[in-house]
Amino acid sequence: MSEDVRAAERAAFLDSAGWGDAAVTVFPGDASTRRYFRASKGGERAILMDAPAAAETPLAPDNASPQDRHALGYNAVARLAGNNVAAFAGIAQALIERGFSAPRILAADMERGLLLIEDLGEGLYARAIPAGAHEGKLYASAVDTLAAIYRSSFPSVFEAQGRSWRVHAYDETALLAETGLYLDWYLPRFAARPSDDLRAEWEGVWQAAFAGLEAHAPGLALRDYHAENLIWLPDREVEGRTGLLDFQDALFAHPAYDLVSLIEDARRDVSPDLAEPLKDRFFKAAKLNDRASFDAAYAVLGAQRNAKILGIFVRLAERDGKARYLDLIPRVKAHFDHDLAHPALRDLAALVRKAMPEIAR
Repeated sequence: MSEDVRAAERAAFLDSAGWGDAAVTVFPGDASTRRYFRASKGGERAILMDAPAAAETPLAPDNASPQDRHALGYNAVARLAGNNVAAFAGIAQALIERGFSAPRILAADMERGLLLIEDLGEGLYARAIPAGAHEGKLYASAVDTLAAIYRSSFPSVFEAQGRSWRVHAYDETALLAETGLYLDWYLPRFAARPSDDLRAEWEGVWQAAFAGLEAHAPGLALRDYHAENLIWLPDREVEGRTGLLDFQDALFAHPAYDLVSLIEDARRDVSPDLAEPLKDRFFKAAKLNDRASFDAAYAVLGAQRNAKILGIFVRLAERDGKARYLDLIPRVKAHFDHDLAHPALRDLAALVRKAMPEIAR
């Protein structure tokens, strides 16, 4: 579809929603194929989400086997929602019903992938903290919200705007596929293409590490929980003070997943003095037991996520021409190295040292 045709669809959608006379400005692009616009009229503002379904690879049917998912492509393997706006709308509705600050859906054209959503304002964590907001206070709020989400009960099928979306488990197939991005993209850029034997050994050590993730019950993981996707809303109540922006790829996962996403941020340095207190705060607020197993899972999922991000950032640079993501790699590699120091990842760390010495340094 041409940009002129898509622009006409956006204009018609805004007009049908009563926002046809709004001034519309585009937000800078991010790592996804979605685009966002701010619509302003009088004293009102809203966000237009433009998510054309054809821009993404197919999604996984509910009953797809791992083999089926691999045949369909990365979105299916990793259980991503892609540009299916039913996922965003359904999960947003469920979060709002439980007292969390996800954006309200003001208007929707589900067929064309267009949503008009509540504008939660300018208090993005990534900008508010450098501007003077108290980092510890904001991160404590984010942890409290995360623990409350974990303690909440959610259905497996989320419904809104006449559509439904099933949220699955963050299974071994998805976790392994994401670590594979390290071998597919990061390793060839900085060392050499992996052999088949290395791939087999890589998968084996990860599978052994993932076995320890069963010690705690899974909860809803929003999967991209960090300062670029959180809004500070100090006038709201308790867990609603942290606004939530990016959650359409949510899955049911170990409770450490979103916590490590928050603390081991790829885009900003969280104060080192905050990391352990935030982990303590979450563990207590989420009402968990077995701290040793939790800390091991935190390291495993941190390493898994950082291996994935290292691969994604190289892919964004090489395939999509977004070279700015290479500047973030040193921070993510430092997180990855820190995670590898945990005893639960001893075998993975040994593999990195043996097979990738120039990267392990």
